[in-house]
Amino acid sequence: MKRIKLKYIVYTFFVLLAVVLITFILLFQRNIRTATSVKRLEDGLYFMEYKGDYNLDGFLEQGGASDDLAVAEFVIQDVFHGLLPIDLRGSSFGCSTISARTPEGDAVFGRNFDWGTCTALIVRTNPVNGYDSVSTVNMDFLNLGLDMPEERQIRLLSVAAPFAPMDGMNEKGLCVAVLMIQDSPGFQQDTGKPDLTTTTAVRLLLDKASDVEEALELLSRYDMHASAEMMVHFALADVSGHSVVVEYIDNEMVVTETPVVTNYYLSPGEKYGIGTEESKIRYAMLEDMLQRGSPFSMDGIRDALDSVSKHNFDSEFASTEWSIVYNQSTGEARYYHRENYEKYYSFMAGSP
Repeated sequence: MKRIKLKYIVYTFFVLLAVVLITFILLFQRNIRTATSVKRLEDGLYFMEYKGDYNLDGFLEQGGASDDLAVAEFVIQDVFHGLLPIDLRGSSFGCSTISARTPEGDAVFGRNFDWGTCTALIVRTNPVNGYDSVSTVNMDFLNLGLDMPEERQIRLLSVAAPFAPMDGMNEKGLCVAVLMIQDSPGFQQDTGKPDLTTTTAVRLLLDKASDVEEALELLSRYDMHASAEMMVHFALADVSGHSVVVEYIDNEMVVTETPVVTNYYLSPGEKYGIGTEESKIRYAMLEDMLQRGSPFSMDGIRDALDSVSKHNFDSEFASTEWSIVYNQSTGEARYYHRENYEKYYSFMAGSP
């Protein structure tokens, strides 16, 4: 009798354990699959492929979010089922972008991200209801508040990374990059439209816009809110060579045609020219290269980014953490890490 009762207890225990394990796997399968996709490329640089649906449509249907805390709350509930805290935060950064064409006629777009030493995560996404893309996340902007090894934390946070891109290119050749302007306060639109923050705007455009015109139309549907109260603007460029900067002047969206963007206002008017002196030098250097009229190979864009990277300036930013050359016509993205322009990692915006 005792043996039968013991067998029953053991059997019940293993059944309950199996139920718990199955439930855990069902709840966290995208977390597990995405975390296992993370690959360390070198110190401070990782790559991952998102496995599953990060539910951008659900985020938009709920009205988006007007601040980073609300974005974090959505991710906590949707991705971590309320079990793991996460914080989105920002800090000042400098940047440069350039849009040009190769001798073969391909559209190319270059981007420097200037910051103190950080951990970068290259993110490839393949959404069911959107375009495939490759993007870059500064993982210092995501925080678990836990003391653990870097790689373990990257794996835990990887499932939230699609909501925090700083730049990227989608399979249609649309490039998007966010750049800071040293001005305050950050924009906060309030017209009754659904809300977007800086990084969720980048995600929206990469997923849903095929060119600059579609991107601008999408942005016009939302109230934009600057993440962490930082004033920023958006550089957009598509495969046709159309390139613009989107700025928010007195909470109004203003679009200016330009192939070069750095860290100061380019919109005509009273804000024009507000920004750092270094950013004006970088802008003039890149613009001068374009005005010479020579087509840019991908290596030429790399060299242009090298010429305006941080080792050329006495700057508050420690280094250019990453430089990217996007070939919008072929879908290739070449990543150069921490000003090592002799080595690059190549990824495609679409599925491999």
